Amino acid sequence: MSKPGNPDVAWTSFATPSRHVQNALPRAAAVLAVAAALVVTPVSAQVTVEAELATEIVEMMPQGTATSFPADVGTVYLWTRITGAADSSVRHVWVHDGMEFPVDLEMGGSPWRTWSSKAIPPEWSGDWSVEIRDASGAVLETVGFTVGS
Repeated sequence: MSKPGNPDVAWTSFATPSRHVQNALPRAAAVLAVAAALVVTPVSAQVTVEAELATEIVEMMPQGTATSFPADVGTVYLWTRITGAADSSVRHVWVHDGMEFPVDLEMGGSPWRTWSSKAIPPEWSGDWSVEIRDASGAVLETVGFTVGS
């Protein structure tokens, strides 16, 4: 017999259940319990991002942090700690004068520290930014800085 409202589910009377139905009941109850737990427990991951610009990375930590660097800085690093991300990668996109320089970085868990660097010749002085993006391309954080001037 089918229960009204859902023709795809066959229902059996449980007054005298058959052996097949008796064996299926514990498994069905376990599946329903797991499904109910999954539906009732909302998962809300809050991603937090810490970012520091630096002139070097020493023992996995930024050194010479600043938001303004001399024209002859050579290389600038963006150190990032990401907590609560479900993705296994992050992208740093270095931006200057309409040009983008993307760097893909793998993450191995949460929290995770990673960094990228950009060699900056003296003639590329001016305003810069680095966008920290998740795997879908959404911007998690933008860090701005100046070279020269």
